[in-house]
Amino acid sequence: MYPDRVVSGMRPTGAMHLGHYHGALKNWIRMQTELPCLFFVADWHALTTHYDDPTVIERSTWDMLVDWLAAGVDPSQSTLFIQSRVPEHAELHLLLSMATPLGWLERVPTYKDQIENLATKDLATYGFLGYPLLQAADVLIYRASQVPVDEDQVPHIEMMREIARRFNHLYGKEKGFEEKAQDAVKKLGSKRAKLYNELRTEYQQDGKDEALEQAKAMLDDAQSLSMGDRERLFGYLEGSRKLILVEPQARLTEAARLPGLDGRKMSKSYGNAIALREDKESVSKKIKTMPTDPARVRRTDAGDPERCPVWQFHQVYSDSATKEWVVKGCKSAGIGCIECKQPVIDAIIKEQEPMHERAQPYLDDPSLVRAIVADGNDVARKMAQETMRDVREAMGLVYT
Repeated sequence: MYPDRVVSGMRPTGAMHLGHYHGALKNWIRMQTELPCLFFVADWHALTTHYDDPTVIERSTWDMLVDWLAAGVDPSQSTLFIQSRVPEHAELHLLLSMATPLGWLERVPTYKDQIENLATKDLATYGFLGYPLLQAADVLIYRASQVPVDEDQVPHIEMMREIARRFNHLYGKEKGFEEKAQDAVKKLGSKRAKLYNELRTEYQQDGKDEALEQAKAMLDDAQSLSMGDRERLFGYLEGSRKLILVEPQARLTEAARLPGLDGRKMSKSYGNAIALREDKESVSKKIKTMPTDPARVRRTDAGDPERCPVWQFHQVYSDSATKEWVVKGCKSAGIGCIECKQPVIDAIIKEQEPMHERAQPYLDDPSLVRAIVADGNDVARKMAQETMRDVREAMGLVYT
């Protein structure tokens, strides 16, 4: 019904570090060559936890965009924009909140987790409780088919799907819908119409998901249908409602787990991060002072790589021969910890060299970044406005 597209965003709460690069940005860079992608700075989301000190948000927004471009996100392949520059996100969030049960928000797994982890902040606000609904609006407004996430974020995507499903059920009513849908079936041609009806019956009566997917694939290939007829036929497959919002799929991404310098999760707030555009001397100093296996008190003491945070960096940055050298040398005390760290230092500096090169034009002329974002804002807003026209009409908010 709608073209496949990917939507994802990040909160601007500090400098990008290598954990962000290996955990998310590398996937963005790969996906932008496969499908249309929209990547946004989630500045409203940053306010859910930084509402009392928003000064960091503007500076972090521009720094983060430069980091994205430095990492290899390509504005000729992807749409980059700022969430608050597309106010339709807030409008859809408001309208979705009218029909979203409170219990859905309270059961989001990360809600209680973050309240515990951020105990020093007063998070007893609607903005914090409602952030999963704003997340849903961020995705549903672009009728995205895929959202790149890791496993712990899958419940958020499931909630987006439930919200879209509930919205379509409540507001996807259309006068004479069934008659119009049956007329649209005839436009498929006799052979396809027969197959469509068979697959619809298999799904609705027997619950066969493969029948639903087969029917959707057939509709995707039916190029002669108008957009209105296509929407009706997709809705008719699953019931008697028009599909206004698309249910996105979670796209589980492969991510190299890069820990912080102390073995914990890499985070600026922990002081254990290497920035995406860190200078060489700083990278070298940070790696050289990393803690290692506590059993290696002296150079002649044997160690165990599994107990050493540096080994986790080798898992990301080193080839099999280097890793074999590390295991053998560490366990036999054949190499010292400084020797073990050098290949990691070299690999990180090599990885960051093109990032520094790509960032420099934007650092020399910040107006280049602002122009990219202004264009992206326009593209995103046009798409968002199309969705909101349909949403307002479905909810009876178009007054003539």
